[in-house]
Amino acid sequence: MKGSITAAAVHKQYEEGLSAFRRQIPDAALRERFSREADIFFRACALGAWQRDGGTVSPRHVEYYNAVYTRGNPVPSILFWELSSAVSGYPGFQPPDFFARMRACDRVAGSGLSRKFIDLTVLNILLFAAVDDVVSEAEAGFAESCANALTALCDRDGLKERTSAPVSPREFITRRPEEPAARPEAAQPAAGEAAKEESKPEPTLEELMAQLDSLCGLRKVKEDVKSLVNLIKVRRLREEQGLPTPPMSLHLVFLGNPGTGKTTVARLLAGIYHAMGVLPKGQLVEVDRSGLVAGFVGQTAIKTGEAVQKALGGVLFIDEAYALAGSDNANDFGREAVEVLLKGMEDHRKDLIVIVAGYTGPMEKFLHSNPGLESRFNKYFYFDDYDGGELLAILRSMCEKNGYTLTPEADAWAENHLKELYEERDENFGNARDVRNLFERAIARQADRVAALDAPSREELMALTDADLRLADNGGQDQTGA
Repeated sequence: MKGSITAAAVHKQYEEGLSAFRRQIPDAALRERFSREADIFFRACALGAWQRDGGTVSPRHVEYYNAVYTRGNPVPSILFWELSSAVSGYPGFQPPDFFARMRACDRVAGSGLSRKFIDLTVLNILLFAAVDDVVSEAEAGFAESCANALTALCDRDGLKERTSAPVSPREFITRRPEEPAARPEAAQPAAGEAAKEESKPEPTLEELMAQLDSLCGLRKVKEDVKSLVNLIKVRRLREEQGLPTPPMSLHLVFLGNPGTGKTTVARLLAGIYHAMGVLPKGQLVEVDRSGLVAGFVGQTAIKTGEAVQKALGGVLFIDEAYALAGSDNANDFGREAVEVLLKGMEDHRKDLIVIVAGYTGPMEKFLHSNPGLESRFNKYFYFDDYDGGELLAILRSMCEKNGYTLTPEADAWAENHLKELYEERDENFGNARDVRNLFERAIARQADRVAALDAPSREELMALTDADLRLADNGGQDQTGA
């Protein structure tokens, strides 16, 4: 089985994690003992996780086991049959001997090293569990039981409580797209509703393109999408005629400021790719750095791999992707997320498309940070800022969709205000987000006004006045001028 994490990467992450922890041990004797005994303890943890997961061993398990060592310690060279026997004969979790001395040091110094070691143990078990790219409930349960056993010892010794929440193993259980978590019985749809959902036809290519055309502004983006669709159509026709088709990457880069419709277009593109037969499902999975990167060694690969799994058959949309390479720190886990992402794109060429998005300058720096990114992302869509007229059209559309109307005075005020907003824009300009904020604050102001009326009419319930908009824009402070 192909895996997202190689044995070499496992060794690197394991050694970096132990080295970082070792540097926090102030007691020289404990530090030396930890260095000598930790590998033995963590290899035993790997056996326990794999036994709990069913006990089936593959050559990849052997590679992982032999990767669990730190510099200066013997490198294991277990054979397949030896590992199979060790997994089946795993006797159960036992705290390491050095953990008692670690707790004793914590009691004297008032430190929290023992509880940090519990987090290290959980993360390493999760790293070992990812041998098959899946953290099962059984493996997470094993990690949790190990953590509970160590925590009980800390509590018994009266060690000080931790200042941050412990790592929760069950947050890393892998949910495959074809096996979603079971919903509570009360949340299950009625049979008629389920049948209605199943029978609902998927939108056609023509319908999706019509939705794209109906979006406000985005003239250049619409042209680029249509060119991309034509390219896919002609490529398919050439294939049918036996003509050569040069390699083509459908991964995309969206460049532009916030609020310019990047997520909306990404969702439509996912549907368009599906309607054209490029993707089997066409769902959109949206993440940012926090959805891919974690703060501990070994955790990021699991998190990124899970995001890739969720997006299989559709589009993985990474907003503010430049944040993955925004640090000059060599140990920044964003780089690890990029490597796992690139491997996922390579392994799933036919059922995964990735769209990365963000500001133009930082995104160009991000793409140049890794040769693999440059080679896979060669199509750029530029999202221009909405001008004053387009912002006004967006506001009118929000009103129409939500059952509100702008009075003539409100429409005139909005036209002038949004024109000024565009012309005086700076780096904080939010495009459609600014319009949505204005709209939502305006309907809150309108609600305060209408609630004071006796039996308001339908028209009064719908009308947004220039005063509603002005109050919304100025935090409740009325101004008489436009």
